[in-house]
This record gives sequence, C-alpha cells and structure tokens, in this order.
Amino acid sequence: MSDTSTTSATSTASATSTASTQPLHGKIALVAGATRGAGRGIAVQLGAAGATVYVTGRTTRERRSDYDRPETIEETAELVTAAGGTGIAVPTDHLVPEQVRALAERIDAEQGRLDVLVNDVWGGERLFAFGKPVWEHDLDDGLRLLRLGVETHAITSHFVLPLLVRRPGGLVVEMTDGTSAYNGANYRNSYFYDLVKNSVLRMAFVLAHELKQHGGTAVALTPGWMRSEMMLDAFGVAEENWRDALTEVPHFCISESPAYVGRAVAALAGDAGLARRNGQSLSSGQLAQEYGFTDLDGSRPDCWRYLVEVDDAGKPADATGYR
Repeated sequence: MSDTSTTSATSTASATSTASTQPLHGKIALVAGATRGAGRGIAVQLGAAGATVYVTGRTTRERRSDYDRPETIEETAELVTAAGGTGIAVPTDHLVPEQVRALAERIDAEQGRLDVLVNDVWGGERLFAFGKPVWEHDLDDGLRLLRLGVETHAITSHFVLPLLVRRPGGLVVEMTDGTSAYNGANYRNSYFYDLVKNSVLRMAFVLAHELKQHGGTAVALTPGWMRSEMMLDAFGVAEENWRDALTEVPHFCISESPAYVGRAVAALAGDAGLARRNGQSLSSGQLAQEYGFTDLDGSRPDCWRYLVEVDDAGKPADATGYR
C-alpha cells in the first residue's frame, strides 16, 4: 500500500471514529440561558457529543448572579470544552433585543449558520408564589415572570432563527416544565408560572409550523425533578450524596441530574429522523427509553409517569419501576 493510500485509510478511520464517539462534531449550537441547571447540563452534553456550543446568560465572572450564586457562563463554556466540544461564552441579557441581535451577528460572522437552538432562558425561581391566586400574587413579580419566561424566548427566536433556517435539519428545543398532557390536566403552582410554562409549550407548536417549510424541527422538552445546583443547595446535599435528601422529601427519589436532559437534547440533535418529532412535547424520561441513554448513575428516571401514578395518586414514595 502506498503512503498516500495509507494516509487516506488512516484519515477515513479517524473520521469514522470521531463520528461514532462525537456524533455532533461540526455542529453549531446555542444554549440560551446556560449559566446553571438544565442549560448548563445541555451545553455540556452537546459538547460531549462534539458540538461547538455558544452559551449565554447574564452571570459572568465580572457580574455576580442575581441569586448571589457562583456559577458563570465562562465556567459553563470551560465545562463544554473539557467534555470534548468547543465552548464559547457570550454575555447576553435576552430581554434586551440589541444584545440578542449582537449575539446572532457574532454567530453569523464566526460560523455562518446555526444547527441547534436551545431556548432555556428563565431566571424566575424566586418570583412566583406557590399556590397564591392571581389577586394575591405580587403583580410586579408576576409580570416579570412573563417577561423572563416568554418575551426572552420570542426575542431570541426572532434574531437567531434566520441562521438556523439557512439549511434544512435545524433543531429548536423550547425548554419548559411539564408535558402538554400533564400541564393540560394540572394547575402549575400559580397563575403566572402556569402561563409561562404553557406558553413555552405553545411556542414549540407554533415554531414547528413555521420551521417545517425550511426543513427545521421544533420540540418542547421538559426535565423531571431536576437536581440543579439550586435544588441541591436547598436540600443541603451534593450530587454525590443526593439520596440523603430522601429522609426529608421521599419523592425526591425520582429526581434526575441536569446531564439527563442534556443527553436527551444531544440524542435529538443526532437523530437523522428528527423531523418526525416536529411539534411534539417530550420529556427526558420518555426520550431515555426511546434512545437508550441513561442518567449519570446508569438509571432512566421517568419523573412525569411517576408523578401521575405514584405522587399524585397518594402512594408512598417508591421509584421501583420508574428509574
């Protein structure tokens, strides 16, 4: 075999190996709202699959979190790169159209396209009052929730989607809380919270129609009871010993790490038959069963089925058969 043919064979083998271990190698993704929680988990797992991932948020090493938390978008970008991708942090307030326009222009200048948009902007954890009717809920907090959870997604889609529709195969993931079936049958915490999370479900439905003619796909995706950094801190545990929290809240046994929903997004982005899912409302637990990925501990928690069949049914906490 000549040196040329040997080099060619080596290159082909290398490309095949990369494609199998990093199926999203060469893909360009934007995770809007990637400082912590689901956004960070998704960004890191897209990186592990080989993607170049732009990560945005308002919290940087120079600008402290509104929650006075340590996570930053720079740290998320570093985790993406460490996982095997390329992480690029771009400080962005998604309520400010000019900043989102600048973000889109930067991605255009550097990449010329976008393959995956994950709309995960939120930041309303401390603004909604559980169980309070609209007339008792703080009005300013409620309206701020609508801005953070609805306007940010619309602004981001407006400026970024022109990059995604340049070629067929693009994916938009609208991150929410609850599937359309669950939310349609249940009151979700408060008037404003319910409106936000159901609005995001509808956004995916609408975008599915608008992207279809361009060969794009839009879905709504929800994690289950997620062990975000804030959730773990609230229970006084870490990812390594999260089960210690079960003595206080037994149903926490169905919880999942942020990596789980991240693997769900990576699986969707790598699915050659993705178009069949256009407009669907999906959950991490459902997709784990279909694509075969697991959470960090090797389990496959199915939170939304558990909530209906165990928690809402008033049964004792027992995740047997649900993870």
